[in-house]
Amino acid sequence: MRARSASAIVAAAVFAVMMVGASIELQAVRDRFYPPRELDEDTLYIQSGPMMRRLTVAYNALAADLYWIRAIQYYGDGKRRLASQARVPDPPPMIAAPTSDAYSMLYPMLDLTTSLDPRFNIAYRFGAVFLAEPYPSGPGRPDLAVKLLEKGLRERPDKWEYMEDIGFVHYWYDHDYRAAAEWFRKAGEMPGAPWWLRSLAATTLAQGGDRQSSRTMWEAIRQSSENDWLRLDAERRLLQLQALDQIDQLQAEIDKYARRAGAPATNWSTLVRARVFPGMPVDPTGTPYALDGGRVTVDPSSRLWPLPQEPRRADSRPPS
Repeated sequence: MRARSASAIVAAAVFAVMMVGASIELQAVRDRFYPPRELDEDTLYIQSGPMMRRLTVAYNALAADLYWIRAIQYYGDGKRRLASQARVPDPPPMIAAPTSDAYSMLYPMLDLTTSLDPRFNIAYRFGAVFLAEPYPSGPGRPDLAVKLLEKGLRERPDKWEYMEDIGFVHYWYDHDYRAAAEWFRKAGEMPGAPWWLRSLAATTLAQGGDRQSSRTMWEAIRQSSENDWLRLDAERRLLQLQALDQIDQLQAEIDKYARRAGAPATNWSTLVRARVFPGMPVDPTGTPYALDGGRVTVDPSSRLWPLPQEPRRADSRPPS
């Protein structure tokens, strides 16, 4: 009888997993053939994490997985929709202001996910990147990214990766190099943390905002990343820094031409005919650069778009 009961439990569990997989596949098929509808904020989710934990009881982890998948879909839908608006040449793109509600539900969904599973490592780390990304690639809320990671630290105070990520948010998005250096220092003092975090803390305090120090940070993240997504994102950031270097060089030549010609160049063909460049310049991904009013930037169709804003140089004086 016990053996039969155990077999029934196993069969039920297998069936439940199959049903979850089938529902995810069905949603993927639906999304391919039908455009995603606007989310209804009143019916999407229960906002109280403790209430949801009571409702899902033994299935908290499964519910967290489902809400995490939905959060990824929500972020991706918003990013894709705003990117498509930015690439419409005529009429001029009408992109909502950064105060738009395009990502307004992202943090609540991530908060609920991590309340259901307080040790959901990927939700904390990836979610923080989603939240911090500048508009229109994300909501541009580094403050909420830090809030999410600090929530993870309350659950796992020894998690040096969350401390590193908070430093990263302060560095890349806030351009607050003192705060970044302090978090890198804290992370470096934790057991098991890589040696280069302490070195990164010193470099950040002295040279934060310099492209070379940014390369040092992203290269360290690329080499130490524990998953492919973070590694690929670090590689993309390194390409963005390379593009910024290339743009500086291109812009210098274009400005020289404008001074000689008495007017800015309006297209690449003019510059190629004038032998300023041998052909249309392309960014590190192979996408042609855009030229607008004599200024060079990456094209919205490039996966490097938008480029990060150039931060000011950090104050190299030690803190008082």
